[in-house]
Amino acid sequence: MFDALARQPDDPLLALIGLFRADERPGKVDLGVGVYRDETGRTPIFRAVKAAEKRLLETQETKAYVGPEGDLAFLDHLWKLVAGDTVERSRVAGVQTPGGSGALRLAADLLARIGGRGIWLGLPSWPNHPPIFKAAGLTIATYDFFDIPSQSVIFDNVVSALEGAAPGDAVLLHASCHNPTGGVLSVAQWLEIATLVNQRGLLPLVDLAYQGFGRGLEQDVAGLRHLLGVVPEALVAVSCSKSFGLYRERTGAIFGVTASPASADTVRSNLAGIARTSYSMPPDHGAAVVRTILADPELQRDWAEELEAMRLRMTGIRQALAEGLRGRWQSLGAVAEQEGMFSILPLTEAEVMRLRTEHAIYMPASGRINIAGLKTAEVADVIAKFTSL
Repeated sequence: MFDALARQPDDPLLALIGLFRADERPGKVDLGVGVYRDETGRTPIFRAVKAAEKRLLETQETKAYVGPEGDLAFLDHLWKLVAGDTVERSRVAGVQTPGGSGALRLAADLLARIGGRGIWLGLPSWPNHPPIFKAAGLTIATYDFFDIPSQSVIFDNVVSALEGAAPGDAVLLHASCHNPTGGVLSVAQWLEIATLVNQRGLLPLVDLAYQGFGRGLEQDVAGLRHLLGVVPEALVAVSCSKSFGLYRERTGAIFGVTASPASADTVRSNLAGIARTSYSMPPDHGAAVVRTILADPELQRDWAEELEAMRLRMTGIRQALAEGLRGRWQSLGAVAEQEGMFSILPLTEAEVMRLRTEHAIYMPASGRINIAGLKTAEVADVIAKFTSL
């Protein structure tokens, strides 16, 4: 019966990992895979994560299931980190998920269950956003969010899309560190978005995957908090992969902000039910690590300090890269003002392939680069190869 299946194309970004590994040239550079790397090229484990894991090893007494909702203390601490005191916890339904992707899928399934008309998605966006929403049966409407040649957010298009959306539609928003563009929304723009979403009766689905990687732990959720202070309902998908370095532990959560505690209980029961029929129970280890860190002031302080050092390193690389590339593309001076791990360069697919074949510089065909994939010592050489195109 399997003969009835058609071979599906490999994920191009994952295929890029294999091509990079097989390249035996010295000095090769991987700007593709979306993980943080330090100056040695490693993806480090946070000191606080190691300390939390040691504590769990010594004190954990069971490996029993945590239940479809997951670790409730983890959810409380994580929501406090994300939202502060913006929304009363009693109005918020939370379910632990297998990573941020699991959170997005539960959110999409919930939208399908309540009969949402569709979801609005600004392009370019994370390549896995459309497949997740499509797999849940949602109708996707798109608009141009970012202009690559000028390296700028097209905010007029955001406003037009929201004004044209029908009541009941969902809208996907990146909380900060936009993937793949690094584009930044100002506080004033977040306030305008919040007003429009509220007036039009839309449901925001906010993807928060990089808290602390852009402008700081508090600044990276300032726009989200403005939004939550205006709208009565929202969905917030949170990933701990980058902020805590827990990529392989698949640690995340979906939060539903509702108008009342009764509504929160209804949303929680639906999310838990969807989880039960999808993967049943979430993995525990990563959530236990995050909960241990956020519950201990000393561990949380050490974690925040290490995260800030990573952010400052990426900011420095951004500034050096922008300074070197603006001679070839004047608009790329904006790379220094963008935030997070990613920027998307105005390269043709042919130029991307030339960089790969002639210089062993690997990136997706879109021209999206991972800033954190660069070592400081490599920046000047990479700039020279880019500007030789």
